Amino acid sequence: MTDRTPASAAIRPHRHHWRRDLVELAALFCAVAVADGIANLVAHGPEGPVLLVASAVALLITAGFHTWWARRHSHAPPPADPAPSDPAPRPGAGTGTGTGAVAPAVTSATLWRMRTTVRDQPGSLAALCTALAGNGVDILNLQTHPLPEGGTVDEFLLRAPQELPSGDLTRAVARAGGHSTWIERADAHDLVDTPTRLLGLATRTALDAAELPLALRQLLGRCTIHSIPATTLSGRPNAGADAPVEGLLESTSMRLRDPSGGAITIERPHLPFTPTEFARARALVELDARLGPRVPRSQDVLTLPEGNEITVRRADGDDVPAARAMHDRCSERTLGLRYHGPVADADRYLGHLLSPRFGRTLAATTASGKLVALGHLLWDGDETEVALLIEDDWQRRGIGSELLRRLVAMAVEAGCDSVYAVTQASNTGMVAAMRGLGLPLDYQIEEGTLVITARLDATPVPSQLPYELPRAQAPYERREQR
Repeated sequence: MTDRTPASAAIRPHRHHWRRDLVELAALFCAVAVADGIANLVAHGPEGPVLLVASAVALLITAGFHTWWARRHSHAPPPADPAPSDPAPRPGAGTGTGTGAVAPAVTSATLWRMRTTVRDQPGSLAALCTALAGNGVDILNLQTHPLPEGGTVDEFLLRAPQELPSGDLTRAVARAGGHSTWIERADAHDLVDTPTRLLGLATRTALDAAELPLALRQLLGRCTIHSIPATTLSGRPNAGADAPVEGLLESTSMRLRDPSGGAITIERPHLPFTPTEFARARALVELDARLGPRVPRSQDVLTLPEGNEITVRRADGDDVPAARAMHDRCSERTLGLRYHGPVADADRYLGHLLSPRFGRTLAATTASGKLVALGHLLWDGDETEVALLIEDDWQRRGIGSELLRRLVAMAVEAGCDSVYAVTQASNTGMVAAMRGLGLPLDYQIEEGTLVITARLDATPVPSQLPYELPRAQAPYERREQR
């Protein structure tokens, strides 16, 4: 629209007139005559010097007054501007009510992860984005998962006003054509873009075979992962351990062939898997298969209070013979407190316990290389178990407490919410080690079995590789070797 200036405000041209020139010329002559008179009075009159000094004083007073006035008004507050007229609302700037009112400024926001299924046709995603924008929702990240039967699953990372309920958000998406909508709270970790997150998970899997179940859980969100070995402890084939080479996807569950033998099953009842997620999970499993068995080889040399040195390191399947020899040196009571079953079956568990697929194991060895203690961190579906076995001659020296602290640090680094230990009330050493963590503990006793659960949300144990503890927490000296 072109602005028009009213005719009354138009600039009129200046008209030159001869009478104005005559007035200006007469004023000039009068000024010259007055100046000449003042000069003669000052030069020849008796009061000339006094008049000159008085004029100077008058000029100084005038200059001082002008300076004071200028400073006073320069610091005065500006006059209040008249209230501007409300601008016309911009298209799409409303709050979703259709009135066109401008949405108030958002002082706080909530992060949401949302998935919804839409028809695979032009304009469906635009309709969703328009519905979200109408509710003041900002889209931080977007992924699309095509479905083989048609349609697309759109996954959003959203920043929404804190006062906007999730129900209103899902209803707005439903009106825009989305269905089977799923939504949950997100946090700052979800702000990492997808390629960066996938590369990080692949790196962790490449460095440590025990990271594969954790990487799959972080990739797929809230899910339950089970590693099914190819055979049972008695040597018979394990039911459900077979999986096709290419894997199997069935809505809310998938099955992948475990490179170490058996199968890996992943279940997520609250949200079906997409073909894209299945392909990403299979790629991580294939990477693990190509790299083969591997564990980090870093180790720490610790000096016990009495002066003996022990080495703490990661253990794997190569340590099975040494672990069996330690079993032979342990008493029946020690083995019974650890395995809660027939002592004769203790050796059967070692292949499972020392496999990196089922968790992480720390071994403590003497200067001569003899294995004297094992600490296990075991992935048990959605939960995490810790267990300790210390040879009789090396108990009550702080080795179990040190191993337990390191296992808890691993659990914190893996993102576990809690760890639990299954023991007996008579196992005072394990009970004391759990209490020594300084964490909130829950106790549950069933048929003589004591289950101690430590909550890790307030753990003071640092989350750092290679899972080292601050020197103030360790009762002995440490020398790291690689």
